[in-house]
Amino acid sequence: QVQLVESGGGSVQAGGSLRLSCAVFGYTDSNYCIGWFRQAPGKEREAVSSIDSDGRTTYADSVKGRFTISHDNAKNTLYLQMNSLKPEDTAMYYCAADYRAAICGWLLFKGAEWNYWGQGTQVTVSS
Repeated sequence: QVQLVESGGGSVQAGGSLRLSCAVFGYTDSNYCIGWFRQAPGKEREAVSSIDSDGRTTYADSVKGRFTISHDNAKNTLYLQMNSLKPEDTAMYYCAADYRAAICGWLLFKGAEWNYWGQGTQVTVSS
């Protein structure tokens, strides 16, 4: 059974940084697409970033140049380095995983179709 466990959320002032982690358990396929999504209160869930098993990354326009996604294969852990945080980045952040590596970039913007989801970690950015 695949499990995703996020950590690293917290409260930070605008302009600060946080690094989110997502430990992936039980995923054995060498092909993967894993990513981050977020949902603010009263808003729909939105895509943040994805990375596939070939190392190709995709970012939402709202986080380009500020967020960096990476994956440590040895630890089977996904990271999201978030710099220059803004109050509008405040949200619950979720990691997700899917087998369809070849369409990972496209899949990022089709959130409802991902196979596995974590429980989320809260990020709060104050002005």
